Amino acid sequence: MSTAKLAIPKSLGELKQYLGDPLYKNSFFIVLSRVSNVACGFFFWMLAARLYSTEDVGVATALISSLGLVIQFSRLGFDFSLIRFFPLNDRKKVFSTCLVITTISSFGVGIIYILGISLFSPELSFLKEGKYALIFILIAVINSIAAITGSTFVAKRDANYYFIQNLFMALRVPFLIPLTFLGCFGIFGANGLAFLLASLFDLLLLYKSTGLDLKVDKKFVRESFKFSSGNYISSMFLSVPTLVLPIMIVNLLGGSEAAKYYIAFSIGNLVLIVPDALSTSLFVEGSHGEGLKKNVIKAGLAIYAFLIPAVLFLYFSGGFLLKLFGKDYVDALELLRILSLSSFLAAVYSLFAPIQNVRMKVESIIKINLARFLLLLGLCYLFILKFGIVGVGYAWMITYMLLVIVIVYVAKKENWFKFGQMKM
Repeated sequence: MSTAKLAIPKSLGELKQYLGDPLYKNSFFIVLSRVSNVACGFFFWMLAARLYSTEDVGVATALISSLGLVIQFSRLGFDFSLIRFFPLNDRKKVFSTCLVITTISSFGVGIIYILGISLFSPELSFLKEGKYALIFILIAVINSIAAITGSTFVAKRDANYYFIQNLFMALRVPFLIPLTFLGCFGIFGANGLAFLLASLFDLLLLYKSTGLDLKVDKKFVRESFKFSSGNYISSMFLSVPTLVLPIMIVNLLGGSEAAKYYIAFSIGNLVLIVPDALSTSLFVEGSHGEGLKKNVIKAGLAIYAFLIPAVLFLYFSGGFLLKLFGKDYVDALELLRILSLSSFLAAVYSLFAPIQNVRMKVESIIKINLARFLLLLGLCYLFILKFGIVGVGYAWMITYMLLVIVIVYVAKKENWFKFGQMKM
């Protein structure tokens, strides 16, 4: 078996050399993007916790999760196909097709979600009121545009612009102050205004560099249909549980407990910034034809080199971080610690999808994401009723333990440990 060493750059020259490697360059700016987004989110929620009531914060997390569900349902897998087929097709047609389809879809899904809100989440039934419904749908469309344009920057290996896009999101922090009179909807609206400015910047930049004709390329849709639909189903199973949980907790335990859960979950996921970024870059580089074997080793080594100190810091400093949001949030310390420890298992899972996507084995991703979907939501529901919000942590840890066992079995069956077998 060949090996790869992860050397730490000792000088500015070596750092520039590392950033010349497309895997590390894209990962570097994706990490910067997520760090800036998380840092912004940290101050955003800290300020929101001080300006708004705990109940308002909890309901706002359910609103933002509802928005996430609408975006997730409306992507139709084109965010994955954009990355996978962007280097191989007419870039203008790929970008335009993905943008048009997902924008129209977000509008339709937003309407459907509001019509069924009494069934999905009775606590959010106020969204049926005309003014709230209109704002919710408008923000959903804007958010969808920002998501696709951000994916386009990553696909172009221009993640530095993705970083700039995320800097616009920092504006949601000052927007919180004048919108306090709106209560929970003020928190939601502050996010929407920031997404509006980010999407305008993205569209202007991509119009100049890639082009935009607002037409759907039917040939591209046909060619990517199997890949898009497979990843759509897979990503639904992957994303829905974490988006549903704040809504579930609001309805089972109330807004205050949902707020404590959301803050702990947001902090706990800080340690997954680097694994997620390297996972995305691994997919991008594999799609550009770069060697999968070498990049998997580099990504794996970098992930755990970051995770070990990051998890230790979060485990021992979690109480201090939670206290910054208010004394009530310290109740979620045990949950935060369990979530941070589970990241060692989640990192293995994060490498599975890009490896299989590059190899065009979407079916295996669907199966493992379905298992995660059923395990996580089922265990969370049972454990929340029995243990409260810390039950989410127990469910998270057990789910990833079982998934890692499955991944090791698949890796052994497909001869991953003989890296020569890991072909595109």
